[in-house]
Amino acid sequence: MAESQDPETSTPIHSPVLLEEAVNLLAPVDGGIYIDGTLGLGGHTEKILQSCAPSGKVIGFEWDDKALELAKKRLAPFGHRFTAQHRSYSEIMRGLAEENIHKADGLLLDLGVSSLQFDTISRGFTFQAEGPLDMRMDRRRRLTAEEIVNNYSKDDLADIFFYYGEERQARRIAAHITAEREKAPIRTTSHLARIISSAVPKKFHPRKIHIATKVFQALRIAVNKELDNLAAILDLIPEIIRPGGRACIITFHSLEDRLVKWKFKDNPLLHVLTKKPVRPETEEIKINPRARSAKLRAAYVKDSA
Repeated sequence: MAESQDPETSTPIHSPVLLEEAVNLLAPVDGGIYIDGTLGLGGHTEKILQSCAPSGKVIGFEWDDKALELAKKRLAPFGHRFTAQHRSYSEIMRGLAEENIHKADGLLLDLGVSSLQFDTISRGFTFQAEGPLDMRMDRRRRLTAEEIVNNYSKDDLADIFFYYGEERQARRIAAHITAEREKAPIRTTSHLARIISSAVPKKFHPRKIHIATKVFQALRIAVNKELDNLAAILDLIPEIIRPGGRACIITFHSLEDRLVKWKFKDNPLLHVLTKKPVRPETEEIKINPRARSAKLRAAYVKDSA
């Protein structure tokens, strides 16, 4: 799997997770119109455009301005077959209307946080280095992790950590955060990670991940309204995609995967193509360890006639 070098972080950017599997399930054809709702650096879109040549098109949605800039450069050789919009996939309906498109032939969502975001310290997605408590995918938005950590109530923080991070020590951690912020505002990722680590007795620290991992996941989900956006777009799939068209969703944690699973199953207008989620092969995980938690589910829209 090829890698490229990111000019801002000087770190390698891996090829997209489950690339072949996702595009095969999407089944793009010449002349089709496809939506990449999480454009990222454009890896999935590049493959889709190659697969629907010579006249198929992709509309990419990306709310991270830096990723959008890099994707546009990467995909410029495809000319008018590719267009991009600086907005979240939650605004796909509005975006299609602006493109004068009634329905598309397929939708792909890759819900993972990119290496570009994780490895850019100033974005505040990781506690591995000293960075601001930001975590916004779209830097035009006002709400940051710092705002949540320093201003939400103890109960609200505990609920975020428990429901979005599945953190069993949520109330203990929330109590420590609210006590610490009385002394001084919590401004950085490393400061928050130290508070979380000290809040939980060592015997309750997980063996395989850092104790702060689930809290950081929860904050990121809350800042970006990730589950709300996902639930909304899953309900809109029959309005976005024509009958026979396909939706392929790649998730990276159990909350997302369960939501996709049940939304697919419970929608009478959708037929599930993946009884069990498609997982990365061992070789892909070796090359890109962040792929190990990825799960791909797909469904097609039934003909309502």
